[in-house]
Amino acid sequence: MDLTKATDFMAMHARPLDRRRFELLTGEGDREALLAALNAYRNPDGGYGHGLEPDLRSRTSQPGPALHAFEVFEELAPVTAPEAAALCDWLGSVTLPDGGLPFALPIPDPAGCAPFWTGADPGTSSLQITAVVAAMAQRVAVHDTAVARHPWLDRATRYCLDAMRAKDTMHALEVEFALWLADAVEDTEAIALLGEHIPDDGLLHVEGGLEDESLRPLDLAPYPDRPSRSLFKADIVAAELRRLDGMQQDDGGWLVDFASYSPAAELEWRGYATVRAVSVLTRNAGG
Repeated sequence: MDLTKATDFMAMHARPLDRRRFELLTGEGDREALLAALNAYRNPDGGYGHGLEPDLRSRTSQPGPALHAFEVFEELAPVTAPEAAALCDWLGSVTLPDGGLPFALPIPDPAGCAPFWTGADPGTSSLQITAVVAAMAQRVAVHDTAVARHPWLDRATRYCLDAMRAKDTMHALEVEFALWLADAVEDTEAIALLGEHIPDDGLLHVEGGLEDESLRPLDLAPYPDRPSRSLFKADIVAAELRRLDGMQQDDGGWLVDFASYSPAAELEWRGYATVRAVSVLTRNAGG
């Protein structure tokens, strides 16, 4: 990858939050500035909204944006932020009786919001959203004891591991996010069970997405030296890393392979995707 071109892309096109994330990733960042950028999306109830999840433009606190907040809290390590435990408090307040989170809460301001957010049932638990939020929180828990000891996280994790074991078939995104969670808690039995849903080539078609939309090995197991990486042969991972490296565009950024629901979201996803691509390539180069 051309890191100079990626830096220029972020300066020209990315939202302030992803610019702060990129700066920290590349060794020139400021953790206080990153936390301040995240808190621009925070609500008084401790949750996050305001387009932190690019295809969910609602001002309201929602489970979806929580995963992006936890991404930042992980990147702040070894520094902790009280906002992380406060987010766990908020998540506990909207958790359903079975321990799961709804895919989305009611959205009174749907402009620019994807239909899968606006059409969600707030009374039904979603393995997909609970798993991805809990997975990110478990990554934060490695360095933040307040998150590690929070009762919401244990409850959500148990819900997800039980729910995924009870399913004979799973949507690709459920597999991906349940795998992230199983990897974060190093549940090798769950990882093996989830691996049974993944074809030998590592390409998992996303039903309901774009015609050619698939999850790939680096979506499912992005980082080296993690239990989930054992699901993929070394030559497949190497080929996927070469592919990701080669997907850098002439302007220095990366694209996403899924539909966006507003012009703002389309550009914001590119900044987000560029941070992720640089992170994955950097960590695999050193792993």
